[in-house]
Amino acid sequence: MFTLRSFRDLDWTLLILTLIICAVGVLQIYSATQASEQSNHWWKQVLYIGAGLVVFYLISQIDYHTLVGQSPVMYIIFTVILFGLLILSRVVLGAKRWVSLGAGFKLQPSEFMKLVLILFVARYISELKSDSLSLRELLKLCLLVLFPFGLVCLQPDLGTSLCYLPILAVGILLAGLSRQQALAIVMILALVVPIGWFALKDYQKARLTSFMDPALDPQGSGYQVMQSKIAVGSGGMWGLGVTRGMQIQLRFLPFAHTDFIFAAFAEEHGFVGVVTVLGLYFLLLMQILQNAQTASDRAGTAICMGVGALLLFHVLENAGMVAGLMPVAGIPLPLMSYGGSSILSFFLMLGLVNNVRLRRFLQ
Repeated sequence: MFTLRSFRDLDWTLLILTLIICAVGVLQIYSATQASEQSNHWWKQVLYIGAGLVVFYLISQIDYHTLVGQSPVMYIIFTVILFGLLILSRVVLGAKRWVSLGAGFKLQPSEFMKLVLILFVARYISELKSDSLSLRELLKLCLLVLFPFGLVCLQPDLGTSLCYLPILAVGILLAGLSRQQALAIVMILALVVPIGWFALKDYQKARLTSFMDPALDPQGSGYQVMQSKIAVGSGGMWGLGVTRGMQIQLRFLPFAHTDFIFAAFAEEHGFVGVVTVLGLYFLLLMQILQNAQTASDRAGTAICMGVGALLLFHVLENAGMVAGLMPVAGIPLPLMSYGGSSILSFFLMLGLVNNVRLRRFLQ
């Protein structure tokens, strides 16, 4: 229920930073989609942000201990949904990722699985009785996260599935890891990563090889990265101005309002704009970490750290991707890229951080 106290105690710094980044995203979506068949996407994004504000407030009002307690139920429900998508949904753009809501709106359940895993891992490590993980507890935690990871990989959506790994990594670090266990994980990764290469689809392998040298296939798998780097370089110090980016307006840059929105922004707002936006993300991350430090218990700290790790991973991968420093993985830029599922899931996660802040003095 809305109360004056709950309104007053909101993390206004967190919320204002979030809305500023969202506003920058809406402006860029408008610029990237004007005079195209997606020209109405900017106001759809505004609707998603409005819905995000509602869920931000609502999830802040439910004690996060209740949400953490119900996380196993949510984990089962979303795992079943992800499994059902593989069997029942139809293929759209080569993947089985979305649930249609009608009127052109659709949701991607794998995005909301991020939130569920943050709560689930927070519950898992808050119930541990020792300061470090036993081998059995470590394996159990890894399997519980890697199972939905595998389901999302099969959709196929490698980018979203990779986002589950920072949540797992933060959970393991917070739970405590011995030197022997850390060494064992490194050795397992050294064995699994080369084997994983053979499990990738051809287009996913092409993305990785194009990351090393985009010129190998300039009209195919290397096209996005090459056009993105041209857009970033064209921006110069101050950018070309809103609706004046040549790579965007002439449609050379693909996905300029979704995954490659940061390249579009760099072309129109230049180095100064890029530094400003990255500065906003840095301040948002610092605010999340401050809430982690002041949390009243281990579960609250785990929630904030999980959200912070996921936000950092998204920004680093997306910004690195458009600059040709990271492989193309189809990961949206948080709060800026067009998409209802991504917007709502990040508002839900930031609402959880606000939830922890509201209850920081409770024991």
